[in-house]
Amino acid sequence: MSERAKAGMNIRRTILGDAHVDRAEAAKTEFDTPFQDLITDAAWGHVWARDTISLRERSMLTIALLAGLGNDHELAMHIRATARTGATQDDVMEALLHVAIYAGVPRANHAIKIAKDTFAQMGQGEGQ
Repeated sequence: MSERAKAGMNIRRTILGDAHVDRAEAAKTEFDTPFQDLITDAAWGHVWARDTISLRERSMLTIALLAGLGNDHELAMHIRATARTGATQDDVMEALLHVAIYAGVPRANHAIKIAKDTFAQMGQGEGQ
C-alpha cells in the first residue's frame, strides 16, 4: 500500500469510523476493489488528508456538494461523520442554505429532511 493510500485509509477511518470502514472492507470483492482503492487514494488520500482547510470545513463543503447533486445515501453518511469532523448542526444548516440558493430549494429541502432524520438517529434531536 502506498503512503498516500495509507494516509487515505487513516483519514477515512477518522472521518467515517472504524465500524463503517471495516464493513466496507469486508464487503469488498474482486470486482469493486479497484473502485475502493481509488476512493481511498483519491478522495481520502489526495483531498481529505490535505491540511489546507479543516476537517470541519471539508465536511461542510462535502455536505453542500452531496446535497446539491442529490447524492442522498452519501449525504446521510457525511451527516453522521459530523460527529467526527466537528461540523455542528448550525454548520450543516449554513451549508444547506447555500444549497438552496445555488443548487435549488427542492434539493436543500430534501437534504434538510435527511439531515434532521440522521441527526435524530444519532441522538441529536432538532436544535441541539
